[in-house]
Amino acid sequence: MTEDQTIAKVEEIFTDPAFKDMVEAGIYYGRKKSKTHPKMKQFTLGNRSGIEIINLIKTKELLDEALKVIEDRVKNGGSILVVATQPQAEEAVTFANEFGFPVVNKRWLGGTLTNGRIILTRIEHFKKLRNDLAQGLLEKYTKKERLGFEKETKKTTELLGGLENYNGRPALMLVIDSNMHMTAVREAHHMHVPVIAFSNTDVDPDTVDYLVLGNNKARVGISWFLGKVREAVKSGIAARPVVKPAEEKVEPSADKK
Repeated sequence: MTEDQTIAKVEEIFTDPAFKDMVEAGIYYGRKKSKTHPKMKQFTLGNRSGIEIINLIKTKELLDEALKVIEDRVKNGGSILVVATQPQAEEAVTFANEFGFPVVNKRWLGGTLTNGRIILTRIEHFKKLRNDLAQGLLEKYTKKERLGFEKETKKTTELLGGLENYNGRPALMLVIDSNMHMTAVREAHHMHVPVIAFSNTDVDPDTVDYLVLGNNKARVGISWFLGKVREAVKSGIAARPVVKPAEEKVEPSADKK
């Protein structure tokens, strides 16, 4: 596609009301041509001033597919493990807390999925220690020992604080930038946990199960993506079957026996 054809196609998409929110969020900004993965050419319209322009039609198709998977998994009671450690992805914590999903927002702890039992044990220890500190149950220890407990709690909070709701293998892993979190992605593949990633043109699309292509370097782009995911999660929750409480069994009175 020539530069003139690229410009024409971009203008056509940018004036389409269906893509207004994507355009306003700057989702179409890819990476530099030199950093774009060869397999991503199918998802771009070309480049302008050295920057790849993402085909928003393709992005919408990828997004719709990913959202359907999210809605289905949540509908069936599945949990989502959110992985987003970038400063600009801080909204991921708010999103995860809203639905009680576990989130990694500081650093991926190796073995979070592959050594799940050990991680769960550490999470329980962390929660107990934090609770004991809050309730003053550690006052019986020396000042030096208490300082050690406080230091351990602070360090563990950074690693496991967002995983308090983690209760084993999740139904999905949601990643902001799969390149940045490739260790987590590899663990997910090893444990057969599908990965949905909001990534830019510098990734290999074959490394994740469901790619949503867009500019993930700015808060506004990440916020746009999480907003779409939030809607899918809410739809999944709303579609869950209503479980009726079990009726109490009334025993016949003695005089009727």
